[in-house]
Amino acid sequence: MPNDTKHISVCVCTFKRPHFLKRLLEGLGEQDTDGLFTYSIIIADNDHLESAKAVVSEFAATSTITTRYCVEPQQNISLARNKAIEKADGDFIAFIDDDELPTKRWLMTLFKACNEYGVDGVLGPVKRYFDETPPKWLIKGNFYERPTYPTGLVIDYTKGRTGNVLLKSRVFAACAQPFRPEVLVGSDQDFFRRMIEKGHVFIWCDEAVAYEVVPPVRWKRTFMLRRALLRGKSTIARSTVGAHDIAKSVIAVSVYTVALPFALGLGQHRFMILLVKLFDHLGKLLAVMRINPVTEPYITE
Repeated sequence: MPNDTKHISVCVCTFKRPHFLKRLLEGLGEQDTDGLFTYSIIIADNDHLESAKAVVSEFAATSTITTRYCVEPQQNISLARNKAIEKADGDFIAFIDDDELPTKRWLMTLFKACNEYGVDGVLGPVKRYFDETPPKWLIKGNFYERPTYPTGLVIDYTKGRTGNVLLKSRVFAACAQPFRPEVLVGSDQDFFRRMIEKGHVFIWCDEAVAYEVVPPVRWKRTFMLRRALLRGKSTIARSTVGAHDIAKSVIAVSVYTVALPFALGLGQHRFMILLVKLFDHLGKLLAVMRINPVTEPYITE
């Protein structure tokens, strides 16, 4: 290999999902490189009980890919991300979630795009994947479908996330804590906002696909509504809310509540779309009133 061959540190933050992590590691172990780069894997376990250790050890014992395991005992996704970055030694740092599955050319596609466009980082789409057939209303309502963009689009911070991304390591050079622990939800958007303000440029690559496994627990209506409440609460926590925003949510809650019976007549998918939107706004209003119906920092089940 040439001496200037670049190295990528692939970072995975995980929390009590060893069955998903095992499948992810299998996918990461089979990435095509075409000799353009080398890569290693870093697993940051956010469980102080080290529930991922056995899976990582089993993979590392048989894989030719160097795999490192570390633990961030305090449950906080930002701290876990920072721990992984701390252990990374690549010219590039990639992130992928522990419940995702990369295509074989995922890493190479991100790498080529980053070099072709001469940018500081590249994000790719995360598409939903079901091991079992979900309810029809879930499919018809396009739940867990994420927006995609044309390849080469320069993204703004609202599109920034760490579920499928490759970043040049220099992006983290001046950051003692790249991801802020006090931002419990949306710390990835907060990170991209600050990096873009510093002048870093990130683009979208629609061909660099990863798939997110959507298990049956996420099909539950209660799961989706609790997530919506938390999402609304987090929006208030990380932004300045004015009277206009509060008035907008008050009107939305009133209108959506009246419209729910009519939406039900149009099908379960229409009903749930409207109900989730209602709970998003309800979460904002409850947060303004300092009422906290969802105490967990993350909704996982």
